[in-house]
Amino acid sequence: MPRIPQNKKLIRITTVPMALRYLLPGQMKFMSQNGFDVLMISAGGKELPDVIKNEECRHLIVPMTRKITPFKDLLCLFKLIRIFRKERPDIVHTHTPKAGLLGMMAAKFCGVNVRIHTVAGLPLMVETGFKYRLLKFIEKLTYSSATQVWPNSQSLLEFIRGKELCDKNKLNIIGKGSTNGINTNRFSKEALDEKTIQLVKEQIRYSPQYKYLLCIGRLVADKGIVELVNVFSQLQKNDTSLKLVLVGSYEEALDPLPASTVQQVENNEAIIHINWSDDVAYFMHLAHYFVFPSHREGFPNVLLQAGAMKLPIICSHITGNIDIVTNNETGLIFGKGNEQQLHNMLQYAITHPQHMQGMAEKLQQIIKENYRQENMWQNILAAYNSLLH
Repeated sequence: MPRIPQNKKLIRITTVPMALRYLLPGQMKFMSQNGFDVLMISAGGKELPDVIKNEECRHLIVPMTRKITPFKDLLCLFKLIRIFRKERPDIVHTHTPKAGLLGMMAAKFCGVNVRIHTVAGLPLMVETGFKYRLLKFIEKLTYSSATQVWPNSQSLLEFIRGKELCDKNKLNIIGKGSTNGINTNRFSKEALDEKTIQLVKEQIRYSPQYKYLLCIGRLVADKGIVELVNVFSQLQKNDTSLKLVLVGSYEEALDPLPASTVQQVENNEAIIHINWSDDVAYFMHLAHYFVFPSHREGFPNVLLQAGAMKLPIICSHITGNIDIVTNNETGLIFGKGNEQQLHNMLQYAITHPQHMQGMAEKLQQIIKENYRQENMWQNILAAYNSLLH
């Protein structure tokens, strides 16, 4: 009797389950439905039950940390080696810096033939001195342990190549960029539920007399929150119809905001802070402009989401952002950390709504044509099968 071929085994690793939940939703389930035995690995966390339920794949906990913790990292490395020896994966695919370092090293040690690391932003971009040199060494070690390195944007690939972090033959971009594409069915006005719209309106104390600026992301210095809050406070003094909605949580341990910025967020009644929400599309539906002043990105999903919702964008000139938005064609771009330019761009956007809406319509069309989630998954699946054969 002929032996029934088993599915190829794929291990996907992120440092924390939040990345599986919000950066890669649906992708593991898709791979499982298309010929792979999928095992997910991350640290524990509150997102884990949802991840396991939604993806319908096995999960193992390896207690990785996002900080530099040498002793804990070594223990996690040994744990990954034990897992790989038992599971004997055909592919190990990692995301996020710590998971990439430990996962690629363990996979190489265990002789896994296909070792892929996706790069979705580089912390070293905003560092200097010893920490920059340390992070650069870590990235080079990760890439040297991988057989494939997938930056999720063209500008990020060019940065990696320019800094000579990786053998150029390992570098590859899937499709037009992005890590998971975008669910254009979810991020559309037609998909919104009226009841949830009303709930979100209550959260932000919505009134049609106001103009809402929206920023979504962690409330940390790396996301440009300091300059955004400073510029908004200046603009709002002269235009009391402005409101700023910040959707995201503080991270005091990794990248705390200055106390003065936190005080402005908490004490300015025109600034509305929502700690976190899964209803991103609803906030985008109600906002007038999306402001994204981040200092470093790979290929930000949130810009794809805002673009799909036809929300006019004002963003910083950094890797990832410039792969999605073209200045004065599909949005406005200002210099990273440049408060004066941000002030000028926001002032222009507020006083030229028709021009901003026209650019938003153009970007929406580009996103629908190039970044559909289903296409991204098919491209990754094709890449997996090609590498295996």
